[in-house]
Amino acid sequence: MSVSTPLTLFLTQLLGSAPPPVQDWWASAQRLQLQRGQPLLQAGDRWQHLWWVERGALRLYYLDSEGAESNKNFFLDGSMLWPVTPWLRETPAMFHVEPMEDATVLWALRWPATVGPAATWPAWASLEHRTLCALLDGKMQREQEFLQLGARQRYEKLVRERPQWADRIPLRHLASYLGMTDVTLSRVRSELGLIKG
Repeated sequence: MSVSTPLTLFLTQLLGSAPPPVQDWWASAQRLQLQRGQPLLQAGDRWQHLWWVERGALRLYYLDSEGAESNKNFFLDGSMLWPVTPWLRETPAMFHVEPMEDATVLWALRWPATVGPAATWPAWASLEHRTLCALLDGKMQREQEFLQLGARQRYEKLVRERPQWADRIPLRHLASYLGMTDVTLSRVRSELGLIKG
């Protein structure tokens, strides 16, 4: 009988009762507790795990040729990320993933080297499809925001649609994600009455 963990409970709620081989795979996940800035994945590494954030926050970011960081995405409590395509699993990562909060707790589920136990399970295939659709939709929306919205509009949209990000993610990381400098974000927040003073 497979061991019940917060990850297995989450996946069961998300996907329903899984076949025994899938349950065994889920039960093999390891609990990790990481501190802010402790690398989870670095550029050049192979991305070989599904991660589920039980508590805390992760950021996915790139470094340019000058060493400047550019935040691509954030993952807070209850978020899951994994190398959903073969290319992401087989090609060395071009980005970094690390916690933004101390005592971030996540579960690391090793991705099978060959066809895994979930490969023929329809519920998992449906999850992969939904995830790919969400990734594509998010990419298209983000591109539209950068092309058509000003700095203030981008920040207002983020606060409206992702208030938990605005509450928990350091402003310098939000500024990078929104494609603006810290100074510009401070000015926008001042205009919106969010800075006293």
